[in-house]
Amino acid sequence: MGACQERLMNNRRKLIIALGAGALVAPLASLAQAPTGVSRIGYMALPSSTPNARLAAFMQGLRELGYLEGKNFVIEYRSAEGKYDRFPGLAGELVRLNVDVIVSDDGTESILAAKNATRTIPIVFTTVNDPVALGIVASLARPGGNVTGLSLQSPDTIAKRLQLLKEIVPGAKRVGLLVNPSNSSAVTWLKELPPAAKTLGVELLFVEARSPAELDGAFAEIARKRVDSLILFDDAMFIAQASRIATFAARLTLPTMSGYSVLPQSGGLVSYGPNRLDMVRRAATLVEKILKGAKPANLPVEQPLKFDLVINGKTAKALGIEIPNMILVQATKVIE
Repeated sequence: MGACQERLMNNRRKLIIALGAGALVAPLASLAQAPTGVSRIGYMALPSSTPNARLAAFMQGLRELGYLEGKNFVIEYRSAEGKYDRFPGLAGELVRLNVDVIVSDDGTESILAAKNATRTIPIVFTTVNDPVALGIVASLARPGGNVTGLSLQSPDTIAKRLQLLKEIVPGAKRVGLLVNPSNSSAVTWLKELPPAAKTLGVELLFVEARSPAELDGAFAEIARKRVDSLILFDDAMFIAQASRIATFAARLTLPTMSGYSVLPQSGGLVSYGPNRLDMVRRAATLVEKILKGAKPANLPVEQPLKFDLVINGKTAKALGIEIPNMILVQATKVIE
């Protein structure tokens, strides 16, 4: 082979190697950044599984607005795997990815982590009890800063649960409140429930549990305090443990109230609260406005529009409770 031919062969091999390397680099580059014109939405949540119902509701909201995944947007989903202390790291990761907006799902700890991680990237929270009291926004009408979203707070929602429980169990005098003190939203409950309890003539007995491992001790304390009914504080850990809590309540014949329908679905008595999936779906509208140029500071925090009252009729019968007709007609769902 002549020198000229050898040079041609060497050049050809280099070209093939370069093309092969380009084929390897191209997919990696496509993973590193969203296609041009496609918005990147960061989504932080507590559950360990994906897809989940809340994320599905948010995606539905985007579809209703004409957005298609991969065409108009991509989702950077980050799960805290059920651990609140992972949120700061996840928020920092989304900031480093330079997403266009961060959706902070699953309450207070998630939004506080996102807010601490960035003062520039817009943040939308889906379900927070009292964002003003928690210092997340300046006011509901004019949030200020880079944060807006949807508040679970609606006039008298927390007090309404105690009232409904009292109407269902008129003889209730010692009401236990199972609370997670490490959840920042606890301050709202501690502010709103005592006045309602005084008006209704019931005694509130607070019992704390910070993790599933502490529930057995909490159950023992509830039994020791001889409460005659139980209200669950709005906390993702309690929701994840709803079946365990319902089983314990059945053993002690305790009527239970929660803001989440998973409790009566798991064998508890009743739940009353905002339709959270509807709120997560509505968060998509705020995200759309931000992607179109609106500033979170000028987007009012929205409040619940739909409320669900779910009653487990089988549990009521097992407890010897006859649900008043005036309650039944308000129910969104009665489980038989």
